[in-house]
Amino acid sequence: MAASDRDADTDAEYLRFFPKPSPYENQREAMDRIRDALDNERDVLFEGACGTGKTLASLAPALDHAREEDKTVVITTNVHQQMRQFVRDAREIHAGEPIRAVVFRGKGSMCHIDVDYQECQVLRDNTYELAETERDKRQLERQQEELLDAAREGDDDAAEARSAIVDELEALDEELDDLREQNVCERYYENLTTENDEFVSWLYDDVRTPDDVYDYAEENGLCGYELLKDAMEGVDLAVCNYHHLLDPGIRAQFFRWLDRDPEDVVVVFDEAHNVEDAARDHASRALTEQTLEEALNELAGETETDARAEYAENVLGAFRDALVETYEGGIGPHGDGPRSFDAVGENWADVPVANDEKRDDLTLAFLGAYEGRGIGKDLDAAISLGEDLDEAYEDAYRNGEATTREECQTLQAATFVDAYLTDGDALGQYPTAAVRRDAGTNEVYGRAELYTCIPRDVTADLFDAVHASVLMSATLRPFDVTGEILGLEDPVTMAYGLEFPEERRRTFALDTEPLFSSNRDDPEVQDEVAGVLADAAAFTAGSSLFFFPSYGEAERYHGLVEREVEGTCYLDRAGESAEELRERFVADDSGVLFTSLWGTLAEGVSFDGDDARTVAVVGVPYPRLDARAEAVQDAYDEAFAKPDAGWRYGVEIPTIRKTRQALGRVIRSPDDYGVRMLVDRRYTAASRTRMRKYSVNDAFPAEERAEMVDIDPEKLKFAVLNFYGDMEAWGPEGPPAP
Repeated sequence: MAASDRDADTDAEYLRFFPKPSPYENQREAMDRIRDALDNERDVLFEGACGTGKTLASLAPALDHAREEDKTVVITTNVHQQMRQFVRDAREIHAGEPIRAVVFRGKGSMCHIDVDYQECQVLRDNTYELAETERDKRQLERQQEELLDAAREGDDDAAEARSAIVDELEALDEELDDLREQNVCERYYENLTTENDEFVSWLYDDVRTPDDVYDYAEENGLCGYELLKDAMEGVDLAVCNYHHLLDPGIRAQFFRWLDRDPEDVVVVFDEAHNVEDAARDHASRALTEQTLEEALNELAGETETDARAEYAENVLGAFRDALVETYEGGIGPHGDGPRSFDAVGENWADVPVANDEKRDDLTLAFLGAYEGRGIGKDLDAAISLGEDLDEAYEDAYRNGEATTREECQTLQAATFVDAYLTDGDALGQYPTAAVRRDAGTNEVYGRAELYTCIPRDVTADLFDAVHASVLMSATLRPFDVTGEILGLEDPVTMAYGLEFPEERRRTFALDTEPLFSSNRDDPEVQDEVAGVLADAAAFTAGSSLFFFPSYGEAERYHGLVEREVEGTCYLDRAGESAEELRERFVADDSGVLFTSLWGTLAEGVSFDGDDARTVAVVGVPYPRLDARAEAVQDAYDEAFAKPDAGWRYGVEIPTIRKTRQALGRVIRSPDDYGVRMLVDRRYTAASRTRMRKYSVNDAFPAEERAEMVDIDPEKLKFAVLNFYGDMEAWGPEGPPAP
C-alpha cells in the first residue's frame, strides 16, 4: 500500500516501509522508539512476544532512517525459516515502496562448478587477470590502428609510437598464451566479458533469493555469486546469516561489497537471544589429529630441501604425540571423557584437559614431550615454511600445474599450536580436547580446541563499529544481562508482551513433582507427568505439542502417553528430519508431538492456528552441565564479578529463554487461542516459598508470571476442557467426557 493511501493519522515517514494496512498499537510505539534511537546512533534491545510483528516493526524505521541518512540496513538471522520470512516481508515492502534489496548466501552454496573457497579464489584471480589482459590488448590494438592511419598520412612520430605498441602487443600475446594455460572459471569469464545491466535490472525489479540468482546465472552461463557481489553497492537492505557479521574477516569483506564503511550500516539481529552461542562458536578454533598427520606428511617431503622442515616436524610431532597421549588418558572410567573407546561415536565428545591452578593437560603433555632448540623458534620456522608452501600451492594451481588448489596443512597446524600456547590460559578461553570415530575407517581420532566462553570478546567490536543495531527476540530479558554479555553500551530497551486478547489463552503451572535428575526414573513421578500430558492431549480441541529436556525424555513419555490417547503420537528423534515430521504433524487435526526443547522445533518455527493448540514444557530443561558449560560459568563469574553470575547468566537465563521460546509456538495472532503448560512444581508461584532456591518462577518477566495459574494435576482436564468450551472449539460431536 502506498503511503498516500494510508489513514490520515498514520503520517510517520517510516510507514512508507510498513506494508500492512495499519500497525498494532505496540508496533507503532516500537517503531517510534526505534526511529528515535537510530537517529541518536543508539543500539536497541527489542523484546516482543512471538507473532507480534517484530520484524516489520524493526525494518520500517530502520529503512526510513537509512534512506534519509544514506545508510544500508543489514538484517541477519541464524534460522532458515526466518530467512524465508525476511524475503516475504521485503517483497511486501518493495511492492509498496521500491527498495534495492539483496539476499546473500555463502560462496559454497552458490558455486556452479563445486570447488572450495581457496580454489575459487585462485580461479577468480586467474580469470580476472586473463580478462584484464585481453582488455589491455584490445585497447592497444585500437591505439595501433589509430597510429597506423596517422603514419600512412606521413606522421613520423606516429609510426615510431606504433612500432613500440606492436612490440607491446607481441609481449601481450605471449603473456596471454601463458594465462590461457592457467586454470580459469569460464562462468566468471562470461561475467567479466559481457554486459550485465540486464541482470541488475532483473535483480532489483523484485526481491530475489540466492536460488533465483543461481538459476538465472545457470541458464545464462554466468557465475551467480560474483554477479550478486558486484551488484550490491549501496543497497537499501541486505539479508544474510550471522556468519557474515560475527566473523571479523568476512564482515569486512561483506561491508566492502556493500560499498559501506561500518559506520554506514544499521544492523538488525533477529532471534538475537542466539547471538551469545553463535559468537562463541564463530570465535572458537580447532585442530584435528588428521590435520597434524597431514602436516607431518607434507613436511617429510621438504626435509631434504629446506632446513625449516626439521624444526617444524619437531614441534608439530611433539604436539601430535601430546594430543594422542592426552585423549587416550582421558578415555575410560578414570577420566572425564567417554567411558571407553567403544563408547566413542561419530559426533565429537569432549575430553576435558583444563586445570584450575596450572596449564591444561595437553599443554603440559606437549611441554613434556618437546625437545629442541625452543618451541618459539621451531613454531616460527614452521609458520614461515607453511606460508612459503601455501604460496607455492597457489602458484601451481594458478599456473595450471595442479588441477586443485592444495591447502597447506603445516601452516594451519602451526598457527593453531601457536595460538593454543599463547591464548590457552587467557580469561574466557577454554582449552579442551575431543574425540570422534571416523565413519569410513572406524578409527578414533582427536582434536584440540580453544573454545571462546565470553561472547562480548567477539561482538563488542561489531556493535562499536556500526552506526547502530537493533537486536530483536521474543526472549531478550533481562536486558541488563544481554547488554553486559554482548558488550552493548547503554542500549535503548523495550519489551512488549502479547497484545492479543488475554481471554483467548491460558497458562498453567502444574504442581507436579519436580523432575530433578534424581527422581526422573521414579515410576510414580513418571505416571503423574504422563497422566497430566494424556489429560492435556485428550481434552485439547486440536493438536498438542510437548517439549522435554532431551530427546531421551521425549521418547520415554511418548511411550507412556501413546497408549493413553486416541490421536496419533509423533516422536521427534535426533538426526531425523524435523521439517518432514512437522509437516506430517500439522496435517493432523488431533496429533501429539513429542520433542526436545533443545531441538530445532522449539524456536523459529510457527505452529499457527490449528497446527497446535496446546503446548507444554515438561520439567525445567537445564542443559547437561558438562565441563564446557562449567567453563562458561567460571568465565562469567570472573568476567562479570556478580554473585552467581556464572549460574544465572550461563545456565538459568538461557534455559528460561528456551522455555519461553517453546511456549511462543502457539498464540500467533489476535484470532488465535490455546493453552500453555509448564509441567513442574518449580514453575508455580507457590514454589517461591516452598522450594526457594529451586524455584524458577521469578525468572519469568512479571507480566508473564501474572498470567501463570498454579493448578493441581487432577484439575487440569477440567480447566482445559472448559477453556476450549469457552472458545467454542469443539466440533459437532461436542467435547469428550471428563
